[in-house]
Amino acid sequence: MNDANQKLTKEGLANLAIDPDVLARELAAQLAGDPLDEIEIDQNDEDLVNSSKECDLALRWLQSGSEDILQGLRVFCEHRDPRALPFLIPLLDEPSPVVRMSAVYALGRNPCPQAINLLLHLLRFDSNAYVRKATAWSLGNYSDAHVLEPLINSLKQDVAAVRLWASSSLAEVGLNSVESSFPAANQLLESLQIDGEPIVRSNCIWSLEVSIAKCRLCLLRNHFLPTELS
Repeated sequence: MNDANQKLTKEGLANLAIDPDVLARELAAQLAGDPLDEIEIDQNDEDLVNSSKECDLALRWLQSGSEDILQGLRVFCEHRDPRALPFLIPLLDEPSPVVRMSAVYALGRNPCPQAINLLLHLLRFDSNAYVRKATAWSLGNYSDAHVLEPLINSLKQDVAAVRLWASSSLAEVGLNSVESSFPAANQLLESLQIDGEPIVRSNCIWSLEVSIAKCRLCLLRNHFLPTELS
């Protein structure tokens, strides 16, 4: 980031009235992990057996006709099962936008490194806004991949529904490192100032709060950790 952009980001962020307590709560929520993961951990044995059976059935559905495929996709939008990945990835090329959209959501719930390039292609080129919206959401679960610039471009250029989820995913990607948090925060700040949709601007505020909190935490850790270890 050049000096001009750093100055814009620092000045703009300084002008945001952000409650430190809100920052702390948002950061705690981010660091706590996926609430759905905690629900799965707390399941009793009977629930786990039922979930496994549901996934077994869904795997068969994914290999059947189009109506059964959608039923199977609905299951893997809620459950994680690595056995589904080989069947989910080919569905990203399906002619039906409903199937593509559902497969994208399922791959957000079941992240797969082999799917990242296909998802990035859909985000940029798919003609259906619902598919691009789903992709913008799913890419937030791939924060360790090269998704920062594609999400920034979607927040700049796409329709409102896609921009909404791109702003949320940028918060997730910005949490990955200080290096990614600054360009993410810079674009969120710019969109907060110029986006014509109130709901997108509102989401940018939330995402900025999370990004700023993470930046501060990382800077504090980098500053104090060597002293603590010495």
